[in-house]
Amino acid sequence: MWGAIFGDIVGSRFEWHNHRDKNFVLFTEDCSFTDDSVMTVAVAKSLAECGEQDDAALRKAAIRNMQQLGQKYWDAGYGGMFARWLESDEPEPYNSFGNGAAMRISPVGDYARTEEEVKRLSYIVTAVTHNHPEGLKGAECTAMCIFLAKQGVPKDQIFARVKKDYYSQIGTFTCAELSKTNLFNETCQGSVPQALTCFFEGKDFEDVIRNAISIGGDSDTIAAIAGGVAEAFFGMDKRFIESAKLFLSRHLQETILSIEDKVYRKA
Repeated sequence: MWGAIFGDIVGSRFEWHNHRDKNFVLFTEDCSFTDDSVMTVAVAKSLAECGEQDDAALRKAAIRNMQQLGQKYWDAGYGGMFARWLESDEPEPYNSFGNGAAMRISPVGDYARTEEEVKRLSYIVTAVTHNHPEGLKGAECTAMCIFLAKQGVPKDQIFARVKKDYYSQIGTFTCAELSKTNLFNETCQGSVPQALTCFFEGKDFEDVIRNAISIGGDSDTIAAIAGGVAEAFFGMDKRFIESAKLFLSRHLQETILSIEDKVYRKA
């Protein structure tokens, strides 16, 4: 969860002004949290409240928390269809395969105790909006990578799992190639394999984030996806978490503080 939030904040100033280089200052006064962080917290809060309950209860919690937090932070940068969903009295999924499915899913990978639980929880919290097969796949793939990383699975095995079960194209491009060719793409299929490439090539947590910025495109979301997996695999220095907190509202900080022990539960 914190890795995704960190990536979102670092990437926020590059979303419309791609840097395409690994040499940059991580945080400046132009950084901010975006919808990626807000919805990540919403998913985390839903799991903390109803992760042990039945599917219907978790689904209701996901809708409730996404709408409540989303409406509290209207200026976070939502897409048009999701913004309409946020204010709907009867919110229904809208067949989306946008990368919003993957940007917010990291708490599922942090929370789940089994692969089966990853798949079930990912489906529930994703399908409330992104019920297109590509949206569901992008979210599940990201959550599964986080879960496997937390279990100590080596990178080459996580890579093989992604290639076999989710994105056969993984490994056909490098970060260096993407930095020259990657375009802004708000779909899961145009963001998740790219973000995971940044993770697979990364030497440590910070290097993964720098890879994510260097490839351009939808920088905050790519860095959020990559950051969630990187945190699970490499761990995350406390100073990075403290730096990210400085860019969050007091309300978001307090919300995370009240739930993070329930999200980062031990198997």
